[in-house]
Amino acid sequence: MAEDTGRGASRRAFLKGSVAAGGALLGAGAARAAEPDPLITEVQPWASGLGEGVDATPYGLPIRFEDDVIRRNVEWLTADTISSINFTPIHALDGTITPAGCAFERHHSGAIELKKEDYRLMINGLVDTPLVFTYADLERFPRENHTYFLECAANTGMEWAGAQLNGAQFTHGMIHNMEYSGIPLRTLLHEAGYSGETEGKWVYVEGADASSNGRSIPMEKALDDCLVAIKANGEALRKEHGYPARLVVPGWEGNMWIKWIRRIEVMDGPVESREETSKYTDTLADGTSRKWTWVMDAKSVVTSPSPQSPITHGHGPLVITGMAWSGHGRITRVDVSKDGGKTWETARLAKQGENKALTRFYLETEWNGEEMFLQSRAMDETGYVQPTKAQLREVRGENSIYHNNCIQTWWVKENGEAENVEVS
Repeated sequence: MAEDTGRGASRRAFLKGSVAAGGALLGAGAARAAEPDPLITEVQPWASGLGEGVDATPYGLPIRFEDDVIRRNVEWLTADTISSINFTPIHALDGTITPAGCAFERHHSGAIELKKEDYRLMINGLVDTPLVFTYADLERFPRENHTYFLECAANTGMEWAGAQLNGAQFTHGMIHNMEYSGIPLRTLLHEAGYSGETEGKWVYVEGADASSNGRSIPMEKALDDCLVAIKANGEALRKEHGYPARLVVPGWEGNMWIKWIRRIEVMDGPVESREETSKYTDTLADGTSRKWTWVMDAKSVVTSPSPQSPITHGHGPLVITGMAWSGHGRITRVDVSKDGGKTWETARLAKQGENKALTRFYLETEWNGEEMFLQSRAMDETGYVQPTKAQLREVRGENSIYHNNCIQTWWVKENGEAENVEVS
């Protein structure tokens, strides 16, 4: 492991350097700065009349100048418009909460329209009293609020064989981080009379869409932190996110977060469904597959600078930022390398890492126009350290699709543009 060079200059020193660098940034523009700036000295159109009324748009939308901050898909990755994948524009966001309107989504048979009045949730199987809940029933249970990340097991999957897709949105954008409001799954199981004294050691959870997507979950996890969520980021779930109710399985792969959840069956063993046998298993170099690899290991990515977020302001102060997360718990530290992993600096966490949620990191530095090979390396509270791609390949080869949490590299060129590369 390369030597850690520490946190570097203090924020005060950074700001002091910014003043000097600011002059350098002006350069030939110094004379221009001495001339009157019409954006300051002249009354502009936006200050010459009335703006839109508060009721012009009943539901607030982003301003048109941000209309490029959208979900995107990859045509060759999606077979048709029904089974689709959209990527979060993580390169254009800051903080940790993902706006619902641009949050990652994955459909297996299209997003369905299901009214609250038509919604039903059944709990059956090895319980004392099989029950059916309406949406109104769910609203009467005590609720909890938790912020969690959801990551598709295939996030970064195309990178196994080498640098493929150019941009953080496409390499790491199958993820979102939202505050969910819902009822603990254990509360509903106990309402149905599950006591743990039966043979019920698993639950099989099923969605209401045509794909009947279903997953088996060990009872230990079901009773721990799973939620039946009815709100996200303070509002109703979006249609594509499972309105009116979905399952939240913190820290585990997104395929288990069943949308439009309609049935929870308590069973004595797993169902071994399509989505947990032929799909969502990790194929190794020898052709065998790992099963039950639910937890999303610690991972991180620099979101700026990156291919979709190049350096455009010239030399001087530069803020390197990105996201880190772990299905095992809290992120405790993120290191950043500017030379492809030879040396590392410890980044500043925007706030203390939250349990199974995204953590924002920053590294304030100076950029003199030299090329960089940017990497980030996350560590979580269990002591787990994000591996290199070589370390993952040593175990799994290049045939896998899922659970690629390797260190990502951006080659930042002298002109500030960035490219997705792989370093050995």
